[in-house]
Amino acid sequence: MYGKIKDHLTAELQSIKKAGLYKTERIITSPQSVEIEVEGKTALNFCANNYLGLSNSNRVISAAKRAMDTHGFGMSSVRFICGTQDLHKSLETAVSKWFKTDDAILYAACFDANGGVFEPLFSENDAIISDVLNHASIIDGIRLCRAQRYRYANADMNDLETKLKETQAYRFRIIVTDGVFSMDGNLAPMDKICQLAEKYDALVMVDECHSAGVVGKTGRGVSEFFDVYGKIDIYTGTFGKAFGGGIGGFIAGRREIIDWLRQRSRPYLFSNSIPPAVVGASLEVFEILAESDELHTRLTKNVEYFRKKMIAAGFDVKPTQSAICVVMLYDAKLSQDFAAQMFDEGIYVTGFYFPVVAQGQARIRVQLSAAHNKMQIDKCIDAFVRTGKKLGVVKDAVERDRLNGLQSQLSINKINDSH
Repeated sequence: MYGKIKDHLTAELQSIKKAGLYKTERIITSPQSVEIEVEGKTALNFCANNYLGLSNSNRVISAAKRAMDTHGFGMSSVRFICGTQDLHKSLETAVSKWFKTDDAILYAACFDANGGVFEPLFSENDAIISDVLNHASIIDGIRLCRAQRYRYANADMNDLETKLKETQAYRFRIIVTDGVFSMDGNLAPMDKICQLAEKYDALVMVDECHSAGVVGKTGRGVSEFFDVYGKIDIYTGTFGKAFGGGIGGFIAGRREIIDWLRQRSRPYLFSNSIPPAVVGASLEVFEILAESDELHTRLTKNVEYFRKKMIAAGFDVKPTQSAICVVMLYDAKLSQDFAAQMFDEGIYVTGFYFPVVAQGQARIRVQLSAAHNKMQIDKCIDAFVRTGKKLGVVKDAVERDRLNGLQSQLSINKINDSH
């Protein structure tokens, strides 16, 4: 029997390779950091979610070791049987304090959090209204639920309001959005979303994976950025990005919602508890962030500097209010070639293309970190410029000015002709 499916899979894989869409994984032989060892060479890393530079922090690593010394390696159990330690409760308290909510609940990953939040709360009598660019984990979580599904165009409040009007007959309605959309770096307009939710009596859920630790005056996420504390009912997030870069997810929110999830959320009930090392390290991250806003401030400055320089160099860089800077290339093969040549320059970035993004929307997603220094960022920009010129993505300054002059003259001629 395997012969048939083997032939099918082989043909499909060949088709993907021929289309330039085959994904490969580079092997890292060092700790995750700004400078890493990849396949026998040293490279500057500009494609990790290590936003605050804590993935290889000595304090975080020491905290993980201490937790193993005092609480062991693994729990060998789910939470409600014998898998709850004092460390787990302390981390839930730290998470709920960070987001200013009543309570929080831990999961093995945010994929599990998003996969386990909808089914216990909503039935066929309810409606879930989801942003079209929401993360795959949200999409899969909604699929596991019997509620009616509606999608609105990315950050489009007119479309969202239309969907809210259409769903008024349902018992409960919930608006679900990423805080920061991971492929574009743009921010969901949470102030307007909350206004519409209030107007049409809907709940609000936001995935803070790429916004927690990054967005807001002190990096506390979308509620801080838009001043909507108390108006968001459910937050989901991860310890795998700004909060240390390990693994593990959480849901924070209203007390009754969290309590109900403890009773009914399947990924929580049937998955092992997060290991003590991860919990101890995550607790240390919140201690570090409580002491100073230095890391977040440095990250913000790095993002501003990088975007300004890249736009000046002639690259098509999407607007961002996060640490994600998207350099548009549009062609899948070009994005792979570009990333490969950047690696030759000692810069590790990744090309994103279909099916991760829409057809014809291939890009390089650059992720800045508080751990990057100016010299490293300049090296990355220089490599982008050299590679961009080599592959015809950007022109040199003289040629660019000449083309801009020609474009301006054509516009003037067109105006004169119209008169």
